[in-house]
Amino acid sequence: MSASARLAELGIELPDVVPPVASYVPAVQLGALVYTSGQLPLSGGALVHTGKVGEGAGLVSETDATAAARVAALNAVAAAASLAGGVDRIARVVKVVGFVASDPSFTGQPRVINGASNLLQEIFGDAGVHARSAVGVAVLPLDAPVEVELIVEVTTP
Repeated sequence: MSASARLAELGIELPDVVPPVASYVPAVQLGALVYTSGQLPLSGGALVHTGKVGEGAGLVSETDATAAARVAALNAVAAAASLAGGVDRIARVVKVVGFVASDPSFTGQPRVINGASNLLQEIFGDAGVHARSAVGVAVLPLDAPVEVELIVEVTTP
């Protein structure tokens, strides 16, 4: 099944490419690889959550951060697809790097970034299985709780 068919089956619409919030481009292609810039969990022009991830009052819950990682990953797929000539030209997800703005006591970064990884596997099947890093950081742009970047292999027309 094609990636576009899986998206339709999942009821997921590929969003428009999120405009950069600083001096960079959303993605760059080098040969058969597309590298995305870090994508935030923006939907409709706004972050779906803000703040640090952890347990306690005033923190983004692990559940909400995991959902935000899915949004960020979908934005990264949109950026990659825009250079590839469509989502069906993405042949394989090679690597995912996920950043989690974490409360100092939070150590569940891998579980949060599973939101991105699981989405990619839902969309691309076996071709969505990838190498990955999940890193806790002090703060992310715009006070986002997560940021996701991808390296994908694309087919040529």
